[in-house]
Amino acid sequence: MTIKTLFTGKTHNTAGADGGTRSQDGLLDVQFEAPHPAAENLFGAAWSACYIGAIELAASQQKVKLPVHPAVNAEIDLNLGEDGYFLAARLKVSIPGLDTEVAEELIALAHTICPYSKAVHGNIDVETVLI
Repeated sequence: MTIKTLFTGKTHNTAGADGGTRSQDGLLDVQFEAPHPAAENLFGAAWSACYIGAIELAASQQKVKLPVHPAVNAEIDLNLGEDGYFLAARLKVSIPGLDTEVAEELIALAHTICPYSKAVHGNIDVETVLI
């Protein structure tokens, strides 16, 4: 199997009162005093951005013209259970003007395309809702 790396994201993270994260290319530069809730917010932002691209690719593959660009509200929960910390997620997807059944098919197909969805598949509870 041949693998072609398309992009490598590089970030530097620090903790403490002057903590934050900065991407090597400078496009991301966020300051935060503590890792929580920044980690969940950053994960939600990254996953939803990727997932939007996956929805658009799924639409292209299915020859569906999207009336508008999709939007995703990501909610990432940091939970504590008997076995320690774990995540749960809700992705609330909006594709106004598209038939509900078609939109739901694209949303499901996007999970088979999006690398973030693949990474968490079977590892965390994910609820996807068309809004």
